[in-house]
Parts: sequence; C-alpha cells; structure tokens
Amino acid sequence: MIQRNWWKALSVIILLYVIIAGMLFPLKPGISMVEPRSARTGDLVTLRVEGYNSNFKQADGAIRAWLKLDDEYFLGAQHIRVHNDQQLNVVFQLPEALPSAQKVQEMTLILDNPVDGSSLLPNALFVTQQSVNPALGTQTWPHAPLDNLHTRRGIAFPFRNILSETIRNTYFHVALWLAMVLLFINALIQSIRYLRTYDANYDRRAVAFTSVGVFYGILGVVTGAIWAKHTWGAYWSWDVKQNMTAISLLIYFAYFVLRNAFEDQEKKARLAAVYNIFAFVALIPLIYVIPRMTDSLHPGAGGNPAFGSQDLDNTMRLIFYPAVIGWALLGIWIAQISYRLKRVQAILFEYSDTSDN
Repeated sequence: MIQRNWWKALSVIILLYVIIAGMLFPLKPGISMVEPRSARTGDLVTLRVEGYNSNFKQADGAIRAWLKLDDEYFLGAQHIRVHNDQQLNVVFQLPEALPSAQKVQEMTLILDNPVDGSSLLPNALFVTQQSVNPALGTQTWPHAPLDNLHTRRGIAFPFRNILSETIRNTYFHVALWLAMVLLFINALIQSIRYLRTYDANYDRRAVAFTSVGVFYGILGVVTGAIWAKHTWGAYWSWDVKQNMTAISLLIYFAYFVLRNAFEDQEKKARLAAVYNIFAFVALIPLIYVIPRMTDSLHPGAGGNPAFGSQDLDNTMRLIFYPAVIGWALLGIWIAQISYRLKRVQAILFEYSDTSDN
C-alpha cells in the first residue's frame, strides 16, 4: 500500500518545502526608490536613494555608485553620504553633453558594497540634454570603469523593483498554470483512449482531470489578479495573456455545459471526448503562442523567452520546478479521488436500476 502511494506523500512533502522555503527565504538587497527622477546635463544632482534589505550603515565608507548610460559609459559618484541602513545620498556631476543622440536619456543607478553586493535600478534617472552633441559628450564623459563588483553570499531570491516581495507568487500563480496544462494533457489522453475503446472508465478519468485542471486554472486567475493589483495597479488590465487565459477557461467550461446537454451516457461521453481534444488544441495557441506574438505586460511577450535569467535565477529554480511537480502530483491525486467517486456512483446507479427491475 505504501509502495503504491509513495508519490502522494512526495507531493505533500514537496509542497511543504515550496511553501516554507518560498515564503521564508529573504530577498537580496536592492534599490526601491530614487528621488529626483529627472535632471539636466551640467547639473550637480543629489539622488536620495532608499534601499531594500540593505546594510548601508554597516558598509559605510566602502559603498560605490555609478550612473550607467550603456555598456560603455559609466559615471562615478562624487560623494556618498549614508543616513541609515536603508537611506543614503549620492552626488553626481552630470557632464555638459552626453554621448547620445537622444534628447532625453535614461540612466541606470548601480550601487556596490562588500556587505550587500551589487544592486541596480533601471531607468533611475532621466537626463535631458541642453543641446544634443554626441561628439562633445564622448570627449567630456569622465572615465569611471565599472569593475570589481561584489557578490552577496547566502541563499536569497532576486530583488525585482516592480515585484518586490510578490515575486514569491511565482511558486503559486505560474506553477499552478503549468500544472494545469499537465492535467489537461492527462485529460486529453483519457479522451483519446475513450474514443479508441469506448470504455466508460476513460471518460470518467477525462472528466476528473478536466475538472481539477479547470480548478487549477481558476486558482491561477485569482492569484494572478492579486499579483496584477500590486504590480500593475488593477486586478484586471485586459492584458492579452489575461484575455487569452479567460477565453481558454471559458472553452473548458463549455465542456461541462456540453456534457449536461445530453442524457444518453454514450453520446455524452463521445461528444465530450471530441470536444476535449478541440479544447486542448485551442489552449496552446491561446496561452502560449498569441501572447508571445504581441506586446504584453507579462514576461515572455514580444518573442522574448520567459523563465530566463531576468525571471528566474538559480535559487528560484530550486523551488519553482519542485512547485510545478508538487502541484501536478496533488492535482493527479485529487483527480484520482474524483474518478473513484464517479465510478462508485456509476456502480450504485447500475445496482439501483437492477434492484428496481
């Protein structure tokens, strides 16, 4: 008995690990806020910087800072004043011209110290040129090489300026959606098996896997809406991926509507199996192809691959991939329970008909 059900215990152990590690591992130090956000060439600008999980006071005297224009041009800080572990001022003397043909140029702020390691804030400062002269900018740009950056030791998740602590939702929202697809694949296989054999047990398994898959999809939408509220400011932004996932779930909702439209069990099972194949074929382009071909607030849009180094680092992968496995195993377990209940109901129904006759 234990040997046959080891994977059920494994699913519980994995999910406990995901929840505990996913919620307790800290985020790496980062930059949460910079003011002001705009300046002009030639200005002596003082940036008020607010850190996250930072230790500025402990690293006072060893902190370095740069404004990064691109991979070639870096502007070093003239002075750094630390107020406390989370706040400091950084002073930069902006040159009279920039080595850029753009009127307004965004710059990335980079901080480095031996305690926190290096951290950055993209688009931290927008610099407006008094007059555009790339040649003069190239000549007057001070040489401040970016070298010998420190790396913070220890286990921590990456700090993403927009996501902050909500990055932990990756182990729930994204992992649930991937587990949902695995459940729908199982439902597809059971539907194909039914069409080949007309064994009612395959139809019951298809219903069970589809039901749990839809349930996971609903959980994915709910966790995604909560995440969107924090990062984008609204529960539903009519983003292309949000719209496509809603359409996908509606297609699968129609699967159950179709089943309830027929009383004949064999006809119901046959039509539902064909529709289940259609639903899965529609699922792939709706949630994986179309969002990649258009602009989206989600990562992985516009032809860029998701789950790259900008989305998951090695520490997160140690929790994310087990999360997908754990949610999938739990879903299979729930589907098996649902299937057994449906089979018992069918046996009781047949026994009741036999008794009445």
